[in-house]
Amino acid sequence: MIVSSPTAPSRGHASAARHAGGNVYPSLDALLAAVRNCRACEAHLPLGPRPVLHAGETARILVVGQAPGVRVHRTGVPWDDPSGERLRVWMGVDRDVFYDESRIAIIPMGYCYPGRGHGGDMPPRRECASLWLDQLLARLPRIELTLLIGQYAQRHFLGSRRKPSLAATVRAWQAYAPLYMPLPHPSPRNQPWFKHHPWFERQLVPVLRTRIHALVER
Repeated sequence: MIVSSPTAPSRGHASAARHAGGNVYPSLDALLAAVRNCRACEAHLPLGPRPVLHAGETARILVVGQAPGVRVHRTGVPWDDPSGERLRVWMGVDRDVFYDESRIAIIPMGYCYPGRGHGGDMPPRRECASLWLDQLLARLPRIELTLLIGQYAQRHFLGSRRKPSLAATVRAWQAYAPLYMPLPHPSPRNQPWFKHHPWFERQLVPVLRTRIHALVER
């Protein structure tokens, strides 16, 4: 797994936008290097830029979350926190499989830690998706299942097909299958949600594990 360096050379918003405007990168590795060097939001990031994501062209599963937290910003390893531990339990995979970029790609809606807001982290910066996401997805031709974790991922990928609430969207997962599976965020902060929606772990998690197992074993 490759992680970004917090001391990578600076790049401005205009430069990033120019490169993101067309398919100018000869490979996925080149594109990922450009993303990790992106400095479009530098002025807005309290800990500075450190884009955290990974992907391989043969990946069949894509995990789309919100944005890195402080711990992930420090380590450069996506989902390297209690939320990631719970997510891997839901998926029924260990760390070796989860971080095998040839099988699982991890691309959040925001690639850098956005800072703290009222009651939690700030929303992911919109620049990440507008500058890079379409190009990244185009380089992942074998994706068969995308996990949409939380409202920001669901809003972007499902658009008007979302239900009025996150719970309703997750409960209606069959409407988005087989390409997408909407999930709540596995953060410990969401414990009240899990208690109020016991059907999620009882009914949906087993389906998720079956899908994941079938794809990672191929």
